[in-house]
Amino acid sequence: MPAPIPIGESQKVPHSAFEDLQGLAIALLTASVGLTFLTSLGFLTGQTAGLALIVAYLTGWSFGPVFFLVNLPFYAFAWKRLGAEFTLKSIFCVAALSLLVDYLPLHLAFATLDPILGTTIFGVLTGFGLLGVFRHKGSLGGLGVIALMIQDRTGFRAGYVQFIVDAMLFLVAFFLFETRVVLYSLYGAVILNGVIAFNHRRDRYIAD
Repeated sequence: MPAPIPIGESQKVPHSAFEDLQGLAIALLTASVGLTFLTSLGFLTGQTAGLALIVAYLTGWSFGPVFFLVNLPFYAFAWKRLGAEFTLKSIFCVAALSLLVDYLPLHLAFATLDPILGTTIFGVLTGFGLLGVFRHKGSLGGLGVIALMIQDRTGFRAGYVQFIVDAMLFLVAFFLFETRVVLYSLYGAVILNGVIAFNHRRDRYIAD
């Protein structure tokens, strides 16, 4: 049996356009189903999605348009720092997620949903959805862009960066929402960021 060939640049096989499309579609569906569990419970999350949820809950506006608008300022930064491909894919992903998160609750409802189970499912599904988006050179906008850039430049894990920012966001949320809501939401954010922190390893990837 031949010895394994060390992973090197010559082994990298870029994704085709179709592979990117199907990969992003699966990742976005997974992430949006996870967010549907969370929003059905009336809980929060971190990053720009968390900021959009806070605005949506406080104003009664729909999450989708708020989420899309919150991410707009980050696209110019992403274009300059991370390139056109990453930025365009991120815009597509944010727009698709905005539509899906508003659409899915119309056809996916829960008569009973335990808060711990619901937030756990949210963290796992949305975490793996984010991994899929990252894997195909995209993001769900905003803070994910900054977290990925910090990881690529310093080696400090994207999940840890997002966890620090989330902690600040939840600190503000304690003054706006019931303690129960914030604590359950924080638990879900820990699960999500743990999934990213332990699984988002560029040094283990072969294809870009």
